[in-house]
Amino acid sequence: MTMDKPRLLIVEDDEATRTQLRWALGDEYEVSVAENRDTAISALAASQPHLVTLDLGLPPAPAGSAEGLQVLKAVLDFEPLTRVIVITGNGDQSSAVKAVEMGAFDYYLKPIDVAELKVILKRALHLRRIDETTLALSTPAPGPVGVGAFQEILGSSRQMLSIFSTIERAARSDVTVLITGESGTGKELVAQVIHAKSARHDAPFVPINCGAIPETLIESELFGHEKGAFTGAHIQRKGRLEAADGGTVFLDEISELSPPLQVKLLRFLQEREVERVGGRERIPLDVRIVAASNTDLKKAIADGSFRGDLYYRLAVVVMVIPPLRERGEDRILLTRYFLDRMSREMGRRPRRFSLAAEEAIRSYAWPGNVRELENKVRRAIIMTRGRVIIPADLDLPPPTGDASMVSLRQAREEVERRTIIAALERNRGNISRAAIEIGVSRPTLHGLLAKYDLQPAEFRRR
Repeated sequence: MTMDKPRLLIVEDDEATRTQLRWALGDEYEVSVAENRDTAISALAASQPHLVTLDLGLPPAPAGSAEGLQVLKAVLDFEPLTRVIVITGNGDQSSAVKAVEMGAFDYYLKPIDVAELKVILKRALHLRRIDETTLALSTPAPGPVGVGAFQEILGSSRQMLSIFSTIERAARSDVTVLITGESGTGKELVAQVIHAKSARHDAPFVPINCGAIPETLIESELFGHEKGAFTGAHIQRKGRLEAADGGTVFLDEISELSPPLQVKLLRFLQEREVERVGGRERIPLDVRIVAASNTDLKKAIADGSFRGDLYYRLAVVVMVIPPLRERGEDRILLTRYFLDRMSREMGRRPRRFSLAAEEAIRSYAWPGNVRELENKVRRAIIMTRGRVIIPADLDLPPPTGDASMVSLRQAREEVERRTIIAALERNRGNISRAAIEIGVSRPTLHGLLAKYDLQPAEFRRR
């Protein structure tokens, strides 16, 4: 969102309230106002607001909500990313809930406390910015990379913006690259993107995990072998380096190479030629090497397990991928991206994360990094009973951070939803028994089931 001030449209039929809000919010927002559906739609096109506050009771029928709901539909049809905060009276909460179901961000009950409204608007703007970044990074871009500018490497944190810049510069050259970072941070994905954005993108990208292949086989895997070179070598076989001629070889867990293989790899980097095991022919190759390690190679040099001269051959460009716990709001950005992508892949209905779920994502340490996050989201899509994902669906503990980030209404809804699910599970989907157990009428429970998109039939099959 590139702007001096965010743009806010206030749709309110009461002139005194319009004036109050315009005066109170004018320092932080570029404010437009409208008093009915027609002027709201005109203002929508003229100002293209990022946020909207919407009174549902608009003329010519201020006692009802039909006009306001029509404005809500028009706003979201015009720009789905717009965050709409519905403002309503205590007697019309059902219409406010309907508005949220239609896509409104939140609702606020009159009388208006400007300080509270500012907090809601600030949160709404923050989430809109996250969604804008997600959309920008996941939109296909021209060039050799097929899934957005950096494929699935999404991020808006300072660390990741630096990584993106380094990727661009490294891809334009042909130097060796060393990628370091904890397991699960996406080192291989970074290597793939460097290859895909380079002049070698039409040639092979060949990954090899140096720690996953037995020491007795890895030399043959890398350099190939001649027929009869060792027991079982019945045919000549090209190695991975030779198979990648013209392209890129990604050597993951490079620290696991034995000292003799480190010498042989160093010789290849110096001479750009290989000899197959059991052979004498020197085979020239045009291969770029990108290596990765989740251990500190400088410590390995100090303790004698890794060659310093090989390290400096590999570390022409060094990229340190930060752990997920240090990437701030990238955690939410990635979570929403994975949710959208996996829901489409699995043919599931669109879902969203509750505020409590997002706070749990922020407060969790993510020892398995992005790989763990991806697995948690996949689990949540499978496990959730409705369209709102809660911390339990992600197999995460409830948030332990600042409780003010979760509104009272959101916290109440989390408890309400979990209580209903537990009652339905105990009563195998029997609505009458579940209603009696939690102390509500059957029609009320039907309304709550619709609100949380819960299907009793799912509990009968358990």
